[in-house]
Amino acid sequence: MTEDRATRLKRLQMRSMRRGTKEMDILLVRFTEARLADMTDAQLDAYEAMMNENDQDLYQWISGQRPAPAEHADMIQEIIKVAANG
Repeated sequence: MTEDRATRLKRLQMRSMRRGTKEMDILLVRFTEARLADMTDAQLDAYEAMMNENDQDLYQWISGQRPAPAEHADMIQEIIKVAANG
């Protein structure tokens, strides 16, 4: 069974707010509130793939401590833009 778009958006929003570290919860919730609803299915796929990474890696990529891997670089840059403007 496939989930509809509204269900997928709600699921990704919940995953973003319950990451395990408060820092990532804040960053990802801010991002999802700003961008999730307008993302294409391909962008949602990329976001969901990135969400499978652990918080420590995500935080290091977003904070610039380490470069993001190529498969997540575009999404990480979008998160950084939202964080900088929030």
